[in-house]
Amino acid sequence: MRAILQRVNNSQVTVDGKTIAEIGKGMLILLGIGPEDDDAKCAAMAKKLAQLRIFEDDQGKMNLSLLDMGGAALVVSQFTLFADTRKGNRPSFVGAGAPDKAAPLVEVFADELRKFNIPTQTGEFAAHMLVNLQNDGPVTIWMEM
Repeated sequence: MRAILQRVNNSQVTVDGKTIAEIGKGMLILLGIGPEDDDAKCAAMAKKLAQLRIFEDDQGKMNLSLLDMGGAALVVSQFTLFADTRKGNRPSFVGAGAPDKAAPLVEVFADELRKFNIPTQTGEFAAHMLVNLQNDGPVTIWMEM
C-alpha cells in the first residue's frame, strides 16, 4: 500500500463536470493498493495517517494530527503509484493490485478513517477524475506499508 498525502486548505474531485467530493482543511490522500494489501494494512495505514502530526500548532510547529485539528480526509484511488519506470518510456503497472481487489480495499481504508470520526470522502474508483487542491505549506509526504 502506497500513499501520497498532502496537507490541504481544500480539495475536490470532479467527474464528468460534477463535483463528487469536497473537503476543507485536512488531508488529500492519493492511495495505491498493491497485490499483497489487505484489511489489516488498510487499518494500519489509516491509523498512521490519522495520527501523523503534520498540522501546525499555534506556534507554527507541526505538532497536530488530523485528529487533533478536526480536519477532513479525501481519499483518491491512484494505481499509478505502483508505476515501474525502470524499462523503456512507458510505465508498467503490473505491480498494482487488480481492480476487483483494490476497489473494496479503498473503501475499507476510507471506513477505517471514519472509525476515528474523521469526515472522509472518496473519489470514484476507475473514473477519470480531476483533482483540485490547495496544498498548505506545501506539505506532501510519501508513505508505504
